[in-house]
Amino acid sequence: MRTARAAAVLAGLAVAVAACGNAPTTTQPTASSSASAGGAKTLEGVKLEVAAKWTGDEQKYFQQVLKAFTEKTGAKVTYASTGEDTGAYLGPRIQGGSPPDVAILPQPGLVQQYAKQNALKPVTDAVSKQLDTNYTPYWKELGSADGKVYGVLVKAAHKSLVWYRTQAFEDAGVQPPTNWDELVKASQTIADSGTPPFSLCGASAWTLTDLFENVYLSTAGPEKYDQLSKHEIPWTDPSVATALEKIQQIAGKKEFVLDGSSGALQTDFPTCVTKVFGQKKAAMIIEADFVATPVVQSKAKVGEDAKVFPFPKAGDTTPVILGGDVAVAMKDSPGAMALLEFLASKEGGEIWAKLPGYLSPNKNVSPDNYPDPLTKQLGQTIVSAGDAVRYDMSDLAPSAFGGTDGKGEWKVLQDFLRNPSDVKGAQEALEAEAKKAWK
Repeated sequence: MRTARAAAVLAGLAVAVAACGNAPTTTQPTASSSASAGGAKTLEGVKLEVAAKWTGDEQKYFQQVLKAFTEKTGAKVTYASTGEDTGAYLGPRIQGGSPPDVAILPQPGLVQQYAKQNALKPVTDAVSKQLDTNYTPYWKELGSADGKVYGVLVKAAHKSLVWYRTQAFEDAGVQPPTNWDELVKASQTIADSGTPPFSLCGASAWTLTDLFENVYLSTAGPEKYDQLSKHEIPWTDPSVATALEKIQQIAGKKEFVLDGSSGALQTDFPTCVTKVFGQKKAAMIIEADFVATPVVQSKAKVGEDAKVFPFPKAGDTTPVILGGDVAVAMKDSPGAMALLEFLASKEGGEIWAKLPGYLSPNKNVSPDNYPDPLTKQLGQTIVSAGDAVRYDMSDLAPSAFGGTDGKGEWKVLQDFLRNPSDVKGAQEALEAEAKKAWK
């Protein structure tokens, strides 16, 4: 198991991104002021609606955090699931003048988009104080737009991981690979042993963007990654072809993909995880730390039945891709900022950290809160990053390109999974979609 190596690679690295803007001063109630010294809950009777993408266990765990907020403040919180396409859910509600009080956005690109539409409320001084106390400037920057801070990064994701079923590796006699060539070789050995090496979640196209981003950061390097993420270079650039050709080495072999490409395109996340650790039909799943939640649900033990290794280097750069969810206020309601403050606090983060499938970007949330050794190790890495660490590219893009089901990058990469031999066609389609999104 190479989680120790992953921790060693990242430990001690620091981010140096300047925080932007000053938060405006307001006098709305805050989580810390909502309960007096005598225990009175001054948000009693206040009703809030929170919208986020989470369903199933992720929703259940988040609602435990909301319950703690209610117990602290007296505010009653209603949860609404946006589904995978957060923008499609929120867009009509914003246009109709009835957005939720608080929305949790899976893409910082949506912070930029909604800030331009004047659909967000800048955080109060109390929220900003929590951010300055508990977060590195990098995380605060990701919740900002045009010099103003709007969001709180409430949940982080370490996306440069490959989860594997230990029994499948032992049966095939392979060790966790450290580079791409070793991964391809190990995959062939696993396939020869009678087990498809990969369960791909093709129906959840964001997993395909994560795969591409890891390969691209490794092969093209951080500078090119930044340029492509801003569409400063076209998707027809040779560097994109290099990354797609690497992915082709996996997706292009029928024996490497459980149920073939057509089956993978009908398999969503977390079903793809269940097929590895519950049904034991494949050996690996390429995805983030939050795979732990469906692993636990499959009755497998994290760190024993299910282990991880760092995403293998496909080029000169060791890829580290981070993701995260940003909580923003969409109404000037009495409790919206109080909830943001609570979510940004050490207290709120520690409540969540005790539950499976969660990593906190809050640097003051002790890793001792995490439920297993693996998550503790990843938690220590997620609050810091080095020069080669980058945020999820598709989440930084306009939602129409990087975050919409059946459109943009999501659809093109699904088409590429269906026909991995057409690298040039995929590039041209990606560039055409990017031009529309960035116009």
